[in-house]
Amino acid sequence: MNRIDALLQNASKSILSIYYTAGYPRLDDTVSILKSLAESGVDLVEIGIPYSDPMADGPTIQESGSVAIANGMTLRVLMEQLQNVRQEIHIPIILMGYLNQLMQYGIKDFLQMAEGCGVDGVIIPDLPVDIYEREYQELFEAHAIKVIFLITPQTSDKRIHKIDQLSGGFIYMVSDASITGAKSELSSSQIDYFRRVVDMKLNTPLITGFGISNADTFHTACKYSSGAIIGSAFIQALDKNDLIASAERFILHIRN
Repeated sequence: MNRIDALLQNASKSILSIYYTAGYPRLDDTVSILKSLAESGVDLVEIGIPYSDPMADGPTIQESGSVAIANGMTLRVLMEQLQNVRQEIHIPIILMGYLNQLMQYGIKDFLQMAEGCGVDGVIIPDLPVDIYEREYQELFEAHAIKVIFLITPQTSDKRIHKIDQLSGGFIYMVSDASITGAKSELSSSQIDYFRRVVDMKLNTPLITGFGISNADTFHTACKYSSGAIIGSAFIQALDKNDLIASAERFILHIRN
C-alpha cells in the first residue's frame, strides 16, 4: 500500500505535514532536515523542488528557493540525495514542484527515479486536471506515484468533485486564494469554506495548507480536515547554525 494511503487509513486526525525547500539553507541539508522531521514525529513531509518562477509560493518560500538554486540544487541533485533515504525514513514523502521542471527532466525518467527513491506522491500546482487525466494518469499510476490536486475557495463544486475522482492520497485544501505565507489566525470566511467542502462528503481525505503557521491555526485547520501543512513558518524557524535543534523545537511547539 502507498504510504500516504496507509497513513490516512491508520492515523487519527491532526496529521502534521511539513514543507521545506530542498537544498536550503545549504545544499546538503535536505536529508538532515528530513531525518530530523521523521524523528520529531512529523507524519508527512513535502519537499519543495526550488524553481525560478513559482506561481504559488510567497516571499519566504521564494527566497528559500532562490538560495537553494544558488547553492546548486536541481531536480537531478535532489534525486541523488534521496536515493538511500528509505533505509532510515519510513514516513510518506511528497515532492512539490512545477510541470516544466518535470518535463525538462523527462516525465518518465522522473517517475522512475522518484519511484526508486521511495517518493509517494507529487504536488504540481500548474498541472491541469484534464491534461493529467488525458496524458499522464496511467503513467503516474504505473509507478505508484500519487498526484495530489489543490482546491481553493474559488474552486467550483463541479471541479471539486472532478478532483475528488482524480486526486491520489488526499486533496490539498488551500485555505485561501493567495500565495503561501504564515498567518497568525484563520478568518471566519475561511472556516465557512472549510465547512462547505466538508459538507460535500468527498471520498478523498482533505489536508489543509497555506497560512498554517502555529499551534492554533494547525489545530483549527485539523477540525475540518485530516491534517494540515506548515511551510513558510517552518522555513523561517530554521537556524542554519543549529539546524536540527531548531527544527525539533518548531515541531514540539506545534504539537503542544
